Amino acid sequence: MPGGPGGVPGGSGGLPGGDLVDREWSLAELGLAYAYPEPGPGEPQPWLRANMVSTLDGAAQHDGRSQPISTATDMRIFGTLRALADVVIVGAETVRQEGYRPARARAEFAGAREAAGQGPAPAIAVISASLDLDYGLPLFTSPSVPTLILTGAAAAPDRMAAAEKAGARVVIAGDGVGVDPVRVVQALAELGHTRLLTEGGPRLLGQLVASGVLDELCLTISPMLTAGDAQRIAGGPSVAVPKRFELVSLLEEEGFLFSRYRRT
Repeated sequence: MPGGPGGVPGGSGGLPGGDLVDREWSLAELGLAYAYPEPGPGEPQPWLRANMVSTLDGAAQHDGRSQPISTATDMRIFGTLRALADVVIVGAETVRQEGYRPARARAEFAGAREAAGQGPAPAIAVISASLDLDYGLPLFTSPSVPTLILTGAAAAPDRMAAAEKAGARVVIAGDGVGVDPVRVVQALAELGHTRLLTEGGPRLLGQLVASGVLDELCLTISPMLTAGDAQRIAGGPSVAVPKRFELVSLLEEEGFLFSRYRRT
């Protein structure tokens, strides 16, 4: 895997500043390669990155799920990004379609998380206007840290009460029924979560892009063509003026490309 600037993952790859090697990168090396930016002076500022996968023809899913277009190395990066984050933000529809489970504590990252003042695993934050969720799922019955549900102030009171009764923590991040993406980032930062990761789905990512709160995109490009009418990685209305992102790193393994872009 030839490595670009700040090179990363498994297979044949180059450590930053080193020679090409034919081996699988360790999780510790991946953690260093994908580390969040060091906070500047003063209060830590939130940094929101997205992790998505897309086929060559732009499909973010196949048969409604992202797993069929992924690969083992992509899943190692997926796990690494989760292990670095304070919180994982996900849309309610993705929770339903992908059968979301709680993030698990990983022994390989325990020391780094403790040194960074983080808990053993990131919280999952579900974005939902309706709060129409299955509270019998492990995401709510057996998380290592309570699952957050971000919704609007006008959401149904009985559904907010049901969510809290199930053990979730309801966080208001909008004045209407739904959330305001800017307030989502602010609300999570107020809870002490500044290393933010979103895994979509496409509608949520589109809202984050349109609101200008996305700082970084980690995109796996899968060497597959699916045709059909699957969603792109970001949906919803287009932005008035597209924002430019710069390439931070680009890696390859067996035709899969692992890219990182940051907002300029």
